[in-house]
Amino acid sequence: MNQLKVISFDGQLVTDSREVAEMVGKSHDQLMRSIRTYISYLDSAKMQSENFFIDSSYKNSQNKIMPCYLLTRKGCDMVANKMTGSKGVQFTAEYVTRFEEMEKEISKPTNNTKLLLETALKHEEKIETIASDVNYLKDTMRIDGAQEHALNKKGKRVVVESLGGKGSPAYKQMAFKVFSAFWRDFKNHFEIPRYGDLPKKRYEDGLRFIGMWQPSTSLKIDIDETNNQQTLEGVI
Repeated sequence: MNQLKVISFDGQLVTDSREVAEMVGKSHDQLMRSIRTYISYLDSAKMQSENFFIDSSYKNSQNKIMPCYLLTRKGCDMVANKMTGSKGVQFTAEYVTRFEEMEKEISKPTNNTKLLLETALKHEEKIETIASDVNYLKDTMRIDGAQEHALNKKGKRVVVESLGGKGSPAYKQMAFKVFSAFWRDFKNHFEIPRYGDLPKKRYEDGLRFIGMWQPSTSLKIDIDETNNQQTLEGVI
């Protein structure tokens, strides 16, 4: 059994559904179907599914963007609870261990702040240089976890609305395509590799972009045709 990789994302510790699938002996498609079922149950119960499973994507060997999920500790709990036998026990032991290790790593104190203060006190004559460095950090600082979460949440709302709501045929058939187009437009507009790399000073610009975003004309046509086609089929 491979060692599970746990990372910090959007203020939460998570692991990739691809790694989980490999560890529990399932195909990734099987696990994705199970997770989507769990999400539907959580949504029906009006619980926040993103506390368990977070929409994500990756590029496969053909450089094609494919969907995946990031599982929080709660998400791993849910997957583990459905498992029996040795694989279930091994998976539980592994993810509990890796999450605890990462929590301890994050909680370790660092000496960076103390060293910066001592340096500033010892070299007061270089205060102008330090001030310049601070301004540089402000200009290059990326958005924090809370801001990243706010962008993600607003982006989801805008895309779902453009599809006609979660109950629409377009949402069921085209959600991944439209979400991919939305984040691609966002990253291209701000010239960044991922939305979490948005400069902190441009956070308000990011919110404004999301609020004004609309699907392209061709995408709008596809959405309308999908929704209208299903409506006509229901009438017939």
